[in-house]
Amino acid sequence: MTRRTIELTDALYDYLLSTSLREPEVLRRLREETAGHPHAEMQISPEQGQFMALLIRLIDARRTLELGVFTGYSALSTALALPPDGEVVACEIDPEYAAIARGWWEEAGVDLKIDLRLGPALETLEGMLEAGEADAFDFAFVDADKESYPDYYERCLELVRPGGLLVFDNTLRRGTVADPKVTDEPTESMRAFNLKLHRDERIDLSLLPVSDGLTLARRR
Repeated sequence: MTRRTIELTDALYDYLLSTSLREPEVLRRLREETAGHPHAEMQISPEQGQFMALLIRLIDARRTLELGVFTGYSALSTALALPPDGEVVACEIDPEYAAIARGWWEEAGVDLKIDLRLGPALETLEGMLEAGEADAFDFAFVDADKESYPDYYERCLELVRPGGLLVFDNTLRRGTVADPKVTDEPTESMRAFNLKLHRDERIDLSLLPVSDGLTLARRR
């Protein structure tokens, strides 16, 4: 028995993957190819993708929202977890990333489940709200520019139904949020964001030490 999360050594991490990960072949190949990308650090971990897929199944999600696609791993994990009539609305600002992601989605046979919206995510969210799509989503995953997290949060909170789940990535920023000597704008923004959610009575909250910090917020 332990009173806090244990340290995740390389050996323990390898054990975790070997006894838990059930990664489809197409996801494995996408992950391995992305490892050679100049911005590979933007890729979520495989255990995180599997965890989110489990959450989606647990809440019986049918329509999900994603902000920040990169090469498509998280959206593919989500699409594979959804039922045949499910839909992912995926927001990405970089057309080069979007093109890579589309290729993998097509190869996996889930491209018809994914509605890719190119452009600034905030504009896409506001457009959906203006179109009357409040409460239209079951799940949202946010992994985009960190300074905009508060704005994304407020819009997603309107778009996701009561009882739905919002998930935010990188909320521990490799531990820098706990280091007072680190005062760059992204870290300060994340500290403020974490505090905002901690005080927000509109949600149920859990910040987990998964990958680089994963915050779960259930809309009450």
